[in-house]
Amino acid sequence: MKEMIMILIGASIINNVVLSQFMGICAFLGTSKQLKNSVGMGLAVVFVMTFATLVTYPVYILLDKIDATYLKTVAFILVIALFVQLAEMAIKRFIPPLYKALGVYLPLITTNCAVLGAAITNVDRQYTLAKSLVNSVGTGLGFTLALVLFAGVRYRLESSDIPETFKGVPATLVAAAIVSLSFMGFAGIV
Repeated sequence: MKEMIMILIGASIINNVVLSQFMGICAFLGTSKQLKNSVGMGLAVVFVMTFATLVTYPVYILLDKIDATYLKTVAFILVIALFVQLAEMAIKRFIPPLYKALGVYLPLITTNCAVLGAAITNVDRQYTLAKSLVNSVGTGLGFTLALVLFAGVRYRLESSDIPETFKGVPATLVAAAIVSLSFMGFAGIV
């Protein structure tokens, strides 16, 4: 149990996929303008990561048995694409405003390297299925945490007196770097 908690904390805070590993930056910057969009995107990523792990784990075992592990990236992307489509259809059907707000970023979860990174990390660290699920949920929660925190930072940026040259993308990137530095302080805890 202690190891599971350490994996969860490590994946969500210490090795935060966005703020420490710098994966998933496109969706991070694109959907963190508003809190509700950040939460919606974060939950979609948690869903995709969790269910993709449930399928990629046995797929990798199968690939290993037939000595075709070199196909893991392609196989994982296909599985991730399947769950992204399911998430997209569900959000479109049940939460149309969120679907409209997320726009192009929702289908981009398929190419979000954070999702693929979680699946590959599970394989590289030779986690069991239970540990893989905990790592994937932790990674998704860390992604959500980063989005929510940064949505708050961006809200504050909008009401700040920023020099004209730094408004927009420059201020956003500087703020993202500062938030990322704050997460680097957790390194070495676990």
